[in-house]
Amino acid sequence: MKWIAFMGLTLLSINIPAQDFPRKDFNLEKLVDEIFPVQDLDLNYEDLYENLAQLLSNPIDLNTITREQFRSLFIITEEEVNSFLSYRNEHGPLLSVYELQSIPNWNRNTFDNLIPFVTVYESQSRLNTSIFKRMAIEENNYLVLRYERSLENKRGYSITDSSQRYAGSPDKLYMRYRVARSNDFSIGFTAEKDPGEAMQWSPPKRYYGFDFLSFHAQVQNKQKLKNLIIGDFQSQFGQGLILGSVFGFGKNSETVTTVRRSNLGFLPYTSVGESLFFRGIAGSYELTKNIVVHAFASHNFKDGSINQSANDDTSVSSFISSGLHRTPSEIQRRQQISETGTGAVVQFKNQYLDAGLIFHQLNFSEPVLRNPFPYNQFAFNGSQNQNAGAYLNYSVANFTFFGEVAQTINHGRAITAGLLGNITHQLEVSLLYRDFSKDFYSFYSNAFAENSVPQNEQGFYWGWKYNFNRKYSASGYMDLFQFPWLRYRGYSPSDGNEWLLRFNYAPSKKVLLFLQVREESKIRNLGDETNLYLNAIGVKRNYWINCDYAAPPYLSFKTRVQFSTYDLDGKTTRGIAIVQDINFSIDRWSLGLRYAVFDTDDYDNRLYVYERNVWLSYSFPAYYGIGVRNYALAQYKLSKKIDLWLRWSHIRYIDREEVGTGSETIAGNSGNDVKFQVRVRF
Repeated sequence: MKWIAFMGLTLLSINIPAQDFPRKDFNLEKLVDEIFPVQDLDLNYEDLYENLAQLLSNPIDLNTITREQFRSLFIITEEEVNSFLSYRNEHGPLLSVYELQSIPNWNRNTFDNLIPFVTVYESQSRLNTSIFKRMAIEENNYLVLRYERSLENKRGYSITDSSQRYAGSPDKLYMRYRVARSNDFSIGFTAEKDPGEAMQWSPPKRYYGFDFLSFHAQVQNKQKLKNLIIGDFQSQFGQGLILGSVFGFGKNSETVTTVRRSNLGFLPYTSVGESLFFRGIAGSYELTKNIVVHAFASHNFKDGSINQSANDDTSVSSFISSGLHRTPSEIQRRQQISETGTGAVVQFKNQYLDAGLIFHQLNFSEPVLRNPFPYNQFAFNGSQNQNAGAYLNYSVANFTFFGEVAQTINHGRAITAGLLGNITHQLEVSLLYRDFSKDFYSFYSNAFAENSVPQNEQGFYWGWKYNFNRKYSASGYMDLFQFPWLRYRGYSPSDGNEWLLRFNYAPSKKVLLFLQVREESKIRNLGDETNLYLNAIGVKRNYWINCDYAAPPYLSFKTRVQFSTYDLDGKTTRGIAIVQDINFSIDRWSLGLRYAVFDTDDYDNRLYVYERNVWLSYSFPAYYGIGVRNYALAQYKLSKKIDLWLRWSHIRYIDREEVGTGSETIAGNSGNDVKFQVRVRF
C-alpha cells in the first residue's frame, strides 16, 4: 500500500509546476520575516541566518531526523512532530520527501516550509564504505570564494596618525570549503580577512595569512560513538543556560516554537564570528540505549584589554568581540587572553523524556577585573568560573515541558521553565518563566531572556498562534519582566513589559500580507551628569505593513512600510522606512532590486530591514537618519557546478555631509559597496 501511495504522489507531482516544490534555491527571506527578531535586539543575526542557510545546503535525512532536530527548525509544531514520528514508526522509512503530504495533521504550508531543509537519502548501504569514498561522491561538497569592499575611501586608510591608521587594504576576503552529510560526517574550513586587516604570516603571533581561520572534522553514528568533532565547535544543551549555541532566537513573530531551545549537542562551528565558540575536541558516547555521555575540552584565545597595575600585576578589564584587528590598538588586543574550557553532560533519554546533568568550567590566563561602573558591581571577576546544572524535556500528547536550573559555584543561580504545544489543531501556545540571579555567570549561554545574557532578570512570557484557516492566521505574545539590580543604561531596579500582535493573510501561494505591531516599555537613564540615577520610562513602538506578491513565472514583489516611535521623558521621536523590492528570475539568471527611503529622528528609532545577499552572507542594516538605500543582487548559474553572485549596495543621506564615524568616516553623503562571490560544487 505504501508503494501505491508513493507512486500516486509521484504521478500527481508531475503535473504540478516546479516552483510548488522549492528545493534548491529556497529564498530565506520569507522565513526570516517569520522567525527572526526584526527588532533592535543584541543578537548575532549573521550566525542565526547562517545556521539556517547551512541546513539548506546540508538537508537532514527524514529517516534519521530526531525530535530535537525537527524542533531546531522552528517551523513545525509539536503536534506535527508527533504525527511524523508516529507515521515513520508505523510505516517504516520514507521513500521520498513528497510522502510528507500523507502525514495526518500536516498542511501544505508546513510541507512548503519544511521541504527545503530535509531529504531522503538513497540506501544506507553506502555507510559501509569508507569515509573517503563517501566524501568523494557526496553532492554537498563546495568551495565558496568571496570578495567585497567599499568603493569610497575611509579615513582609516589615509589618516596620517599612525595610531589610527589601518594596517591593511580595504578589501574583505572570505573563503570556505565544506563537504558534509547530515548525521554522518562533516569536514571544512573557513578563512576571513576583514577590511583594514593585514594579510601576514607570523605563527608566533598566530597569524596564518588570513586574520581568522576555522577548521573542523566531524564523524557521527559510528556504533557507540555518536559524535566526534575535532577543531572548532559549538554546543547546545538544555535551555542554553550553561551551554548554548547560536541556534536560539529572541522574542519575535514566531511566538511559540522559538521560545524553547533544542537539545542538539555538539555542532561544527562554521561561522566567522571570532568569539563564542570552542576549539578543541568534543565527543558523545552511548553507554546504554538510554544513556549518552558528552564531554569536551577546549583551548582558545580571545581578544581583550589588559591592564597593568603599579606592581606589574595584569588583569582583563574587558573582552572584545568585534573580531576587528585594523589599528595598532586593535591588534594589540588580539588574542591576548587564553581560555581553557572543559565540560561534561550525562544525558538520559527515551521516547518521551530527555534529561541531563551539566558541568562546565572555564579558566582564563589572566584574572578578570572589570572597570567599575554602577551597573556592573556584580559582574564576573576572577580567573575561573564553574557552572553546574540539570535540564529536563518531557513530551506528552501534543505538549512538551522543558526546563533547566543552573548554579554558578559560590555565586548565583538561574532557572528557566516552560511548556508549548497545541491546544487544538488551530491554536498553539507557549509559556515560559525565568529567574536569573544578578551574580549568575555563564559565558556561553543563549537562554531566552530580555537582557543579552541570563543575569539580573525575572520574567514571565506567554505566546500564542491561531490559524483560522489556510488564508488567515494571527499570533502574539506578552512578556512581563523585572530587573532586581541596575543594568546598563538603567541605573535603578525596575520592571517592564513587551507585547506583539501579528496578523497574516495569504489568499494564495503568490500573495502574503502581514500587519505587525510591537511595544516595549522599560526605564532608561536620562543622561544627567549631575545625577547618574535619574531615569524615566521609555516606550518603543514598532509597526510593520508588508505585502509579498508574485507574478509567475518570472517576477515577484515585496512592499513594506515600517514605522516606529519612542517616548521618553515627555518627548516623542519617530521613524519611517518605505521599501520596495523587485525580484526577477529566468533560466540561469536571477536579479533582486530594492529601493528604500527612510526618515528617523534619532538612533532610538533606527529601523532594521532584512536585505537579500549572496549565499551564506547576511545583511540586516539599521536605517537611521534621512536618506535612500538601494541594492542590486544578480546571480548567474554558469554551469551545474558553478554559481556566480554580484551585489552592489548604495546609501545616500540628505541630513549629513559625512557617512560613518571615527576611522570609518567617508567624506560626502553617500557610500557604495560591492560584493562578488563564486561557489564551486565538486
